[in-house]
Amino acid sequence: MFRGKLLSFLKQSYRRSELCFPGKLTALSTPCAFYSLLGSLRRREWVVYSKPPFGGPEHVLKYLARYTHRVAISNGRLISLENGQVRFRWRDSRHNNRSSTMRLEATEFIRRFLLHVLPAGFVKLRHFGLLANRNHRRALDLCRAHLGSATIAPGVLLGQQQQSALNRPCPQCRSGTLHVIAHSFASQRVRTTPLACAAKIDSS
Repeated sequence: MFRGKLLSFLKQSYRRSELCFPGKLTALSTPCAFYSLLGSLRRREWVVYSKPPFGGPEHVLKYLARYTHRVAISNGRLISLENGQVRFRWRDSRHNNRSSTMRLEATEFIRRFLLHVLPAGFVKLRHFGLLANRNHRRALDLCRAHLGSATIAPGVLLGQQQQSALNRPCPQCRSGTLHVIAHSFASQRVRTTPLACAAKIDSS
């Protein structure tokens, strides 16, 4: 299935002149050479590598945590701190990941360690879609409402933070207060009205 879909997409892209053949691949730009390549790929045995499924949610979290919450160097690799020098273990990738030791001045060690610290304002883990921080409460409430998994009480759909943001002073007269009077489900907008005067509200 994977092979058939991939070769089909390649053939369609070639017919629409969307493929580029630079350098050593220039010879494949001719129809004879390109379709000959596709034919050889169809006859070749494709082996798709897939890992066995995880044992459960705990195993998934442990696997992801090794990548999302790892530090530049673990405590187990630190050997000693003597005379202002740090001695630690490292793996030499140029020589089959052979384990070796290195000694650095403490200031140089700290400098290299800080190269792995994220700059201020950089988010390491970012949620998208339904779990995006900006509207995850409202999105999840909408999902539950459409799926009928729970009864949504009035005033819960937007979440407490968004409601408090909407119940704010009128941006025009500065004396009235904007209040939520209705909630939407699908593509309808949230309707709001102030007590004192009519004013548009930006709920973004």
